[in-house]
Amino acid sequence: MATVGKGLMHKTMAEAAASAIRERILGGAYPPGMRLRQDALAEEFGMSRIPIREALLVLEREGILTMMPHRGAVVVELSVDEIEELFNMRLLLEPFLFLRSAPKLTAEDFQHLAENLERYTAAMEAVDVDSWNDLNTDFHMTLYRHARSPRILATVQNLLAECDRHTRIQLTNITPDRNRAVEEHKSILKLCREGGFEQGAALMREHVDHIRLVLLDLLKDRDAGTETRAAE
Repeated sequence: MATVGKGLMHKTMAEAAASAIRERILGGAYPPGMRLRQDALAEEFGMSRIPIREALLVLEREGILTMMPHRGAVVVELSVDEIEELFNMRLLLEPFLFLRSAPKLTAEDFQHLAENLERYTAAMEAVDVDSWNDLNTDFHMTLYRHARSPRILATVQNLLAECDRHTRIQLTNITPDRNRAVEEHKSILKLCREGGFEQGAALMREHVDHIRLVLLDLLKDRDAGTETRAAE
C-alpha cells in the first residue's frame, strides 16, 4: 500500500509540475531555447527530481520541450516554416473534409458537438490550457467523421496534435482570440444545423488561417525582440 501511495503522490506532483512549467513556457517566462535544469526546477517547486523528470517527459510528448543529449530539456522554438507548412496543410484538407462530412451529421453528432462547445467555452473562460486541445480536436474530428476519407482524417488528426503547442501560445497570450475561437465554433455549428455548408467551409478556412497569421505575427515580434536585445 505504501508503494502504491508513493506512486500516486509522484504522479500528482508530476502533473502539478507539468502544469506549472507549461504555464511558464506558454506565458513567456521560460522563452524558446531556454534550457530547463531538473535540479533547479526541483528546488523552485520544492519537490524531488523524480516528478520533475516525469513532468518534462510529459511536456516533451506535447511538443513544447525537447530532450537534447548533454543539454537536458530545452524549450522548443517556433519555426516560421513549420507553422506555414502545418497550417497550409490544414487549410487544404479541413474544408475538403468538412464539405464531405457536414451534410451527413446526425442528431447524435449535433448533441455531441453542442456538449463539446459548452465544455470548450468553459475551458476558454477558465484559461484551462490542459483541456483546449482535446476539446478542439474532438470538435473538428466530429465535424469530419463522415467524410469517408480515413487517410486524410488520420493526417488531419496528426496536424491538429502538431498545431496544439502553437495554438496554446496564441490562446494563452491573446484573450480576444479565445473569445473569437469560441464564437467561430458556435457559428460553424450553427451553419451546419442550417445547412450552410459552403459558408461553414469558408468559415473553417478563415478560422484556421487566422491562427496561422497570428502565430506568424507573434514570431515576428519575438524575432524583433531578439534582434533588439542582441544590439544592446
